[in-house]
Amino acid sequence: MRDTASVRGHLPDENPGFVGRRTELERVSAALAEHRLVTVTGVGGVGKTRLALRAAHRAAEHHPDGAWWTDLGQLDGERLLVALVADSVDLADHTPGMAATGLCRRLADDRLLLVLDSCEHLAEPCARLVAELLAAAPGLTVLATGRRPLGVEGEETIALDPLPPAGPDALALLRRAAGEDFPAAGPAGEICVRLEGIPLALELAAAQIRLQGAEAVRDQLGSRLDAAPGARFDLLAHTERVWPGRHQTLRAAIGWSHELSTPLERLLWARLSVFRGPFDLASATAVCIGGPLNRATLPEALEGLVRSSVVRPPDAAGRHRMLDTIREYGATWLDRTGETGTVADRHAAHFRGLARRAGTEWHGARQLRWYRTVDAHHTDLRTALDRLLRTDPDAALDLVGSVAFAWSCRGRLREARDGLEQALLLSEARGRVRARALWALGVTLVLQGEFGPAQDVSERCAREARHAEYAEHTEYAEYPGFAGPVDDAGRPEHGEGAGRDRPGELTLDAAALAGLLALTTGRPTAAHVVVGHVLDAARGGPADSAARLRCHLVRVFALTGLGRLAEARERALRLRALCEELDEHWTRTALEYQLALTGLLEGDPAAASGHARAMLEGTRRLGASLGVALGLDVLATALAAAGEGERAADVSGTGEAYWRSTGQPRRGLPGLRALHEKYTDTVRASIGEPAYEEIFVRALTGLPQDGLDRALRGPGHA
Repeated sequence: MRDTASVRGHLPDENPGFVGRRTELERVSAALAEHRLVTVTGVGGVGKTRLALRAAHRAAEHHPDGAWWTDLGQLDGERLLVALVADSVDLADHTPGMAATGLCRRLADDRLLLVLDSCEHLAEPCARLVAELLAAAPGLTVLATGRRPLGVEGEETIALDPLPPAGPDALALLRRAAGEDFPAAGPAGEICVRLEGIPLALELAAAQIRLQGAEAVRDQLGSRLDAAPGARFDLLAHTERVWPGRHQTLRAAIGWSHELSTPLERLLWARLSVFRGPFDLASATAVCIGGPLNRATLPEALEGLVRSSVVRPPDAAGRHRMLDTIREYGATWLDRTGETGTVADRHAAHFRGLARRAGTEWHGARQLRWYRTVDAHHTDLRTALDRLLRTDPDAALDLVGSVAFAWSCRGRLREARDGLEQALLLSEARGRVRARALWALGVTLVLQGEFGPAQDVSERCAREARHAEYAEHTEYAEYPGFAGPVDDAGRPEHGEGAGRDRPGELTLDAAALAGLLALTTGRPTAAHVVVGHVLDAARGGPADSAARLRCHLVRVFALTGLGRLAEARERALRLRALCEELDEHWTRTALEYQLALTGLLEGDPAAASGHARAMLEGTRRLGASLGVALGLDVLATALAAAGEGERAADVSGTGEAYWRSTGQPRRGLPGLRALHEKYTDTVRASIGEPAYEEIFVRALTGLPQDGLDRALRGPGHA
């Protein structure tokens, strides 16, 4: 779920350097008005992405359900294609079944524009997916970019050529990129002609103009482009895919920029090619140092690549990125140095370490920071996971077990489940790492509504937890004061477990999973018994660990389900105060939901509304669409209970929009569903069925973010 926006959909900001392309833009716009699939084709660096983005911004107002952007360049293979497209249209798909089913359902009734950028390396799976989506969603229009057409029936292809070399647009692009107002006649015009009007080549030349001047760049290009073909940086593998014979000029221009780079810059260029997504200086340093590149020399080399436009300048968050064409060139050089495997392993190790730190520091003041860090590095975490699944399944299990809970909270349930199931199948690791992965998989299955498989995983998790904690106790019993679990160095962690006869953290989490499953299947007594048993046997309080806190949370919900409302509210308020001291967000948000439900059950809709809004604020910060949907349901119920029929209808319609974004029908705790139906029937009768339906549908078809803003404003606001 994205932050509040003024328009439906999500498109990246346009590049302020867009120049020319008026005729091409009109062609794309006209094609989008007539055809359901339009593909812009052309060689790398010719400007397909920029044109598609400009066309999508222009076309967005003609698609009531918005324009949505998917960057496919971050994928190595097709395994996560559907998950990435689903995420790009804000589908936090919680449903099981075939991967594309939820996406087809999400788009079935919408009239939206879906942009698939950089399809070339996934042309066949993209073609299959697009054909399926177009068949399922009559109102869908797809704009794709790639180096060749997708080959889907009804596709309209627009071939994009370079800018006219001697025309005004090529010169305007060079002027803007270089920051100089060159005359049409002279070195700048000659550069445009020599580079055949290819936008990426012109940008690389502009960077060198800023460093050397236009005359020097013209002369250097002349010596390179006039050389025999075999001398034009003819060093790339798979040239037929990336560098068609008629556009060797771009190849020469990138090779020329490579030659002008210092040896350290060239080495860094090659090593940075392992990143599939944005990277910051810290990640670049961790992955790319070695030999002459060290912590002292790498920042200067990175600045040099930015000056030469090989690497994009940092964004507001300090993250850089490479264009795909330039990254591919660097990857070829990395392969020629024989470092591809080494650097890929270093990349995987770095992101495994980041994942482990995120998992370790989830409990406490850095939770929100790590949650956002995991989200920001999602592409490279997936890349690292794919590498480790091939080279070190035990490490893959460790990585995905560390981040899967955060992925599930974010709505990436398919990716979490896919990674966990693959790693559990391939890895032979036992003990702590496997128990944690089973716990994460169980939570994911519960959120998907897969209660049968979740029960099996829950039982496996409990057995693995007992096995791991018993083995750790046995191996380290000779350590004075040993309490069960061990740290990363293999030493016992004092105070974390509870010895042979007391449950440790793994058993606590296994109990929390069993309790969650019992709650969601309408068995509050079972939930109360299972978590109560382990909490009574374990040492420590709820603040001591995330596992203990989760068990206490389950117990609060179980008490609510059992009708012990005063006790549930008292425990919830104590836990919430504790979470505020810890600056813990996820449990605090869940507690606000429970307190809202308790308020409803106790006949206090005003208190329920306040807690529901607090929950919504928390889930919005966490980007959790399912949490927003649940929170809107409890708020709508509270408003209906208070007799605020129009506001209840508005919030309920917005809630339905968010439920649809999860790919599943409304659900929640059984007690809330009954209350929601009861009070909704009452306000429907009080304001009249037609009035209620009109408000509900208006909220459902409006911008979900706007509806959420209205819900959060509370009484007394327009």
